Amino acid sequence: MVEKIAYRVSAIILLVTALSIVAMLAMGLARATANPSAPVVPESMKPLASEPVMIDEAVLNSEAGGATEQAASEAVVTSEPNSALGLVASEPKDSPFVIKRIMEINEPLVHGAWFWDVDGVPEGELVITVDLKAETMSVFRGGFEIGVTVISFGDARKPTPTGTFPITQKNKDHVSNIYNLPMPYMMRLTNDGIAIHGAEVKYGWGTRGCIGVPHEFAALLFDEAKLGTKVIITDGKRIGQGDAIL
Repeated sequence: MVEKIAYRVSAIILLVTALSIVAMLAMGLARATANPSAPVVPESMKPLASEPVMIDEAVLNSEAGGATEQAASEAVVTSEPNSALGLVASEPKDSPFVIKRIMEINEPLVHGAWFWDVDGVPEGELVITVDLKAETMSVFRGGFEIGVTVISFGDARKPTPTGTFPITQKNKDHVSNIYNLPMPYMMRLTNDGIAIHGAEVKYGWGTRGCIGVPHEFAALLFDEAKLGTKVIITDGKRIGQGDAIL
């Protein structure tokens, strides 16, 4: 009797187990049919829900700004050779503003030195360039460099401005009404006293913003320049033969 009861219990357990296996297989088949490409991931392997990720907008903006600044910097570097001193690469080579000759100077430029050569140079519009970093002035007539000299210029207390300035006044025997000092061969650039004039150009000497050139050079330039002649003052921009000046 006991053996019969045990046999029946075992049969029932086997039946229940078989039904459970069939049910699990049926559920898996149903999931695979609903989404065949979705893998079945056990609950124990699913990731836990995480906190939302906070983005620091200030950092994001600074990084975007840095990228923009870098791109702008690269653009500037790319355009630098054609923008120095107002250079325009598209200017025709026969324009009077194109540099057609650079004077050959076979000695170092020192304070007080100057060079002037108009032999064979045709008449043309005058353009004066000043590079404060190089402490030099160049004079071009019709694209031909006819004069070069070392200059004196303003210090930190009264710096020489950069930009393009037309000569608005000329006075051979001018005396400064601000400093009561002689400014021979004065060629005015601004209304607040900035001018080109003759001066003692020595190492370590500065001005109150004016551009000082040796007296002999000033006299030659005074005779050559006219009212409206453009003076381009930069700080570290150089030009060479074949470049064009606006």
